[in-house]
Amino acid sequence: MTTITKISDSSHCIGDINRIALHENFIDLSIKNFVMLQTLPFNDHVAEYEAWYKKYPFVFRSEVAAIKELLPRGENIHGIEVGLGTGRFAKALGIKDGIEPAENMRELAQKKGICVIKAVAEKLPYKTLLLDFVLMNFCISYFENVPEAFKEAYRVLKHGGCLLVGFIDKNSRIGKYYEERKSKSIFYKKAKFYTVSKIEKELKKAGFKKMEFSQSLFRDLNRIKSIEAPMPGFGKGSYVLIKAIK
Repeated sequence: MTTITKISDSSHCIGDINRIALHENFIDLSIKNFVMLQTLPFNDHVAEYEAWYKKYPFVFRSEVAAIKELLPRGENIHGIEVGLGTGRFAKALGIKDGIEPAENMRELAQKKGICVIKAVAEKLPYKTLLLDFVLMNFCISYFENVPEAFKEAYRVLKHGGCLLVGFIDKNSRIGKYYEERKSKSIFYKKAKFYTVSKIEKELKKAGFKKMEFSQSLFRDLNRIKSIEAPMPGFGKGSYVLIKAIK
């Protein structure tokens, strides 16, 4: 997978202009009002974020297993992760490039060897028809505009490329647990949870036609003590992954 080389004194990354390149109209979003405001708790509570994954290691590994099953692979496959946080999933999945608006999280991801651009999902800094895949995992709940983010993913994908969207189903066991405790949570207070049907509908509106569904996390978080094998479909697992093909 091609790596984008980091430009000195900048969070922007650029490499082979014919393969992985910045959109010619991309500008530093730090000087714009178009900001993913929900990233604030993540930027201020990085330690708590990292501690959660250490507390539930098999939850993380089960989610990684589900993504690996649907993630395109190959020497000439190029993709990004959107809202990659501290780079935990990107590192585990071998994804070398992506975007993250929260500065403190972005810095940790860069230390893992991931090339991270400061940007938001609704304005991806990549050229049209460039990528084989885009991964949006546990980030759609914090987007300012989900339909716009899906349209942007569609724009940067090649024909036949795919968008993978991983999220906690609002109607699931864990989804209901999070929804009930939103007011007391640092991270979920401003989050918006979605049903599978809602995300499927928005993906179709963005232009995606063919979709694959996978699911994992079939028990309560504190009862997941081993890696759960993903299953096709949705409705049983709290974690749902949709592979939408352009």
